Amino acid sequence: MTDPLTPVLTKRWLSPNSWRLETYEALEGYTAIRKALAGTPEQLVQLVKDSGLRGRGGAGFPAGLKWSFMPPNEDKPHYLVVNADEGEPGTCKDIPLMMADPHSLIEGCIIASYAMRSHHCFIYVRGEALHCNRRLNAAVREAYRAGYLGKNILGSGFDLDITIHAGAGAYICGEETALLDSLEGRRGQPRLKPPFPAAAGLYAAPTTVNNVETIASVPFIVNAGSDWFRKMGREKSPGPKIFSISGHVELPGQYEAPLGTTLRELLDLCGGMKDGIPLKFWTPGGSSTPLFTAEHLDVPLDFEGAAEAGSMLGTTAIQVFNETVSVPWAVMKWTQFYKHESCGKCTPCREGTYWLDQILERMVDGRGTEEDIDTLLDLCDNIFGRAFCALADGAVSPVVSGIKYFRDEFLALCRSNKPELVGA
Repeated sequence: MTDPLTPVLTKRWLSPNSWRLETYEALEGYTAIRKALAGTPEQLVQLVKDSGLRGRGGAGFPAGLKWSFMPPNEDKPHYLVVNADEGEPGTCKDIPLMMADPHSLIEGCIIASYAMRSHHCFIYVRGEALHCNRRLNAAVREAYRAGYLGKNILGSGFDLDITIHAGAGAYICGEETALLDSLEGRRGQPRLKPPFPAAAGLYAAPTTVNNVETIASVPFIVNAGSDWFRKMGREKSPGPKIFSISGHVELPGQYEAPLGTTLRELLDLCGGMKDGIPLKFWTPGGSSTPLFTAEHLDVPLDFEGAAEAGSMLGTTAIQVFNETVSVPWAVMKWTQFYKHESCGKCTPCREGTYWLDQILERMVDGRGTEEDIDTLLDLCDNIFGRAFCALADGAVSPVVSGIKYFRDEFLALCRSNKPELVGA
């Protein structure tokens, strides 16, 4: 392991009734807001900057810097919006966090809202996560009854309301501006930027959108300090991280480890490859990140390490595939997802994902040609960087990286009149 780590984000998960207020308070819960409310918003923003906390939703943007973009005046209402619309294939870190420890998110929301002078926070939860919605709503009610939400919180003079909003199951609403449109009651589609949310976000007012894990990290930083947080992880990517590991491993699940941990180390934590069948390929951050192979077992999984190796850290949704799986088949299944979830607003994504799917389906069915490989790459070149949001860029990542590392498999499909056997 890169660093020994006592669980931080997951430390309460196995406690009896971990989601209850009394359990949270017994395990240092709601102590950070007392420290935070005793300081100034500027001090909190600087603390988060000093900690080096980076967004855990995929982009890795420095959280403190993002908070500092919010204007200091209050001519308009300020809003904090928590993106809990977890829909990336393979990503399953935020929903378990909200199920097991919802009050850590609520306490983080209170601190972050105070730092950004926001008096209304919205938590946008994926619509299919019914149990998560219910548990969050119950936790918010507990927080109101205890005086942690509402008017004059703990006698500080600070007011805050939290609204839990259930989405309708659209992956595109994980994009922050599409989420804001959905929250306003419109169809979820990405907005053209600028203006950015910090200037004109929810209801055209200053808004910060953060991921669940980002906000849930804040109380720990307030309690223990920025230097403590920086002792974990790596210099440019400090802190702990929840890694979602699924696929062909013995013990799939969520594993907390410092940023910079390698897949080799994570495989040790989850019992190794299932049935001992060797690793073939894997995603470091969900299906929208370029594939890695067995040659990348020792790549440090932080924002810089993944990028230097040719991929992205993303949401640390690690999907592990063994040698029984056909790469073109897996790429086709991901492409079908992106085609289905494209909002259709822009032509490169709407048309491009459709044609990627058509070609890949034909190839996997054994009816492809060698020219199809060049057509796929040309399509990807015309899609990447030309859409309103990152969905299109994510859609081409498995295609391009799949062909880069496993071109022979695509060629083998083209030369055969029979479909290649594929694994599930």
